[in-house]
Amino acid sequence: MEDSPDETTALIRNKPARFRHGKLFLAVFSAVLGNFNFGFALVFPSPVIPQLQKGDDPRLQMDIHQISWFGSIFTLGAALGGVSAMVLNDRVGRKITIMLSGVPSTVGLLVMGAAQNFWMLLWGRFLTGIAGGITAGSIPVYVSEISHPSVRGALGSCPQITAVFGSLALYAFGLVLPWRWLAVAGEIPVVIMMIFLCFMPTSPRYHIMKGNRARAVKSLEWLRGPNSDYLTEFNKIERSISSQGVQWCDLKTPLYYKPILISVVMRFLQQMTGITPILVYLEPIFHMTAISLEPKYDAALVGAVRLISVAIAASLMDKAGRKALLFTSGFLMYLAMLSMTMYTHKTPCNHGNLTVTEGLKSTYGGLAGPAFDPVTLIPLISSMVIIFGYAMGWGPITWLLMSEILPLGARGVASGLCVGVSWITAFVLTQLFMHVVDAYGLFAPFLFFCVVSVVNIIFTAKCVPETKGRTLEEIENFFRTGRTFTILDS
Repeated sequence: MEDSPDETTALIRNKPARFRHGKLFLAVFSAVLGNFNFGFALVFPSPVIPQLQKGDDPRLQMDIHQISWFGSIFTLGAALGGVSAMVLNDRVGRKITIMLSGVPSTVGLLVMGAAQNFWMLLWGRFLTGIAGGITAGSIPVYVSEISHPSVRGALGSCPQITAVFGSLALYAFGLVLPWRWLAVAGEIPVVIMMIFLCFMPTSPRYHIMKGNRARAVKSLEWLRGPNSDYLTEFNKIERSISSQGVQWCDLKTPLYYKPILISVVMRFLQQMTGITPILVYLEPIFHMTAISLEPKYDAALVGAVRLISVAIAASLMDKAGRKALLFTSGFLMYLAMLSMTMYTHKTPCNHGNLTVTEGLKSTYGGLAGPAFDPVTLIPLISSMVIIFGYAMGWGPITWLLMSEILPLGARGVASGLCVGVSWITAFVLTQLFMHVVDAYGLFAPFLFFCVVSVVNIIFTAKCVPETKGRTLEEIENFFRTGRTFTILDS
């Protein structure tokens, strides 16, 4: 009778809550397919420009000014998309906003695939840019709001990982597919995304903001599992939202202006590292540095390094912390930018339009490449380290921190503002990059990006908070009180 209960035996044993993340992972995967297409469309000019320059259709061949517009107009569309996300996030919800991004993406890719002149290429790039801006302003917010704190760091890096994977897919397909079929291939992830999202839940936080408590509970139960402690999480979210009523005068309080300023400056500095023009003009850059290996293979190698580094960052996000990875990222980019500056300054590139236009034709039209010179591997290795450093920190963590620290009451509007600032900056840099190279040489922009990397390190040390292992409500409490992250159950 040793197993018989007595008066000291607990009648009800409290079992630890069991979280099932399978459905959460499915919801995140469905959403971040939009980032895959974003990464695919962003670097579209890299393999396409050389193919157009060696093509037989003079209507599609471009001079340096047209190349600058073809590369940069995507970012102008992304800025418009960011503003659209600012409105749509709070009007129709994060999930519907992501689904709406599929419309300009699909149309833009079709227009580019059927392009008969330069203007059709521009319109297609602009429309895919709008889609990219919408996804950049809505997907990180959606992923952050549906994620459990224990996995939010890893899942928060998924938008960046899938964007990187999309870029790598573009580089890989560019090795074997004509440029028109590249545009057709980009349609596939968009269609899959829109189908999958039809069956995914809306963000619980968005439901609570709209007063739909029952739907919010149902979404949380679906995401966490019926045996999880989802009701406690629901109560925390509801308390946090009920304490917020955003008015213009509230922007003067630290709860709002500090995280908004940090997010805006981080997105600005993220683009000032030069990552967008480097990725967009990757193959032309390799042509200008006269690397012995064929530039299209160099671009694919850099894309693979970028994917590996983002995967490493995702695994370390909730272990090493956000700030440690940002410091590492900034230091690696500084060293690589400095190496690239010294190499391109010591070894001048060809100047003028020959570098970008006639130079591409001659390179692709020739039967044999230059003799192998180990020294020419320096720009390839430097580019790999630049991409590796960026993807370790300033790529994924900037997106993650934006979605973590922005106050919930202003998250939709503020995230759209951040995306708008980011892509306007990217447009200016991408538009000017080729002109600066043509006027001063390739070392000039890389010297500028080297200085920006130092600024990024200083900004990380002085202004960026550590959010590892904290709930969104605890992070808001920190900005509200200025004290250590604490939030008590009641």
